[in-house]
Amino acid sequence: MLLVALTGNIASGKSTVATALAERGATLIDSDRAAREVVAAGTPALAAIVGHLGAAMLLPDGSLDRAALGRVVFRNADKRQALEQIVHPAVESARLSAIEAARERNARIVICDIPLLFEVRLAWHFPRIVLVDAPLDVRVARMVRDRGLPAADAMARASAQMPSSLKRCRADIVLDNGGERAALETALETAWRRLDAWAAVADPLRAL
Repeated sequence: MLLVALTGNIASGKSTVATALAERGATLIDSDRAAREVVAAGTPALAAIVGHLGAAMLLPDGSLDRAALGRVVFRNADKRQALEQIVHPAVESARLSAIEAARERNARIVICDIPLLFEVRLAWHFPRIVLVDAPLDVRVARMVRDRGLPAADAMARASAQMPSSLKRCRADIVLDNGGERAALETALETAWRRLDAWAAVADPLRAL
């Protein structure tokens, strides 16, 4: 089994790439989905978030108010760190369980979608890393256009992450997604061929 980390800064188009790789046959483990599940209403993680940041983080139905949470943590590094210490261990536990299940199914290529791969120091767990990247101004414009964020909020969210320039040199594959979709599709085909070749090598090596 070839284990791959897929990462990319906010609004880089990582989810688009994840979907495309899954369509080509990869098993996808989505950390964003796990992160949503571990803070669902009634979970210990959500209770901890409220304990640290207050009841203003809740919607009337008792679920997490993600917009309110974002406004707080993306402008306050200490509160963001507190949130990460609550959520990341639960997400990591869910990811490890999913990886083991994929291994038992004899999955060939398993891709873990981890937005903060480098920030939370998980890169060393993965033999291969794929980074999706786009220029900062493009990503901010996407957040304003697609998510309805004010430009200042979009910039705050982008600035809260490690600059992609520090990540590119640590990735095995970099997919530039700042231009036309056709260019990304071409790059995806090349990336998939490389992953397929690596998977062919990984299987016999694992058996030694």
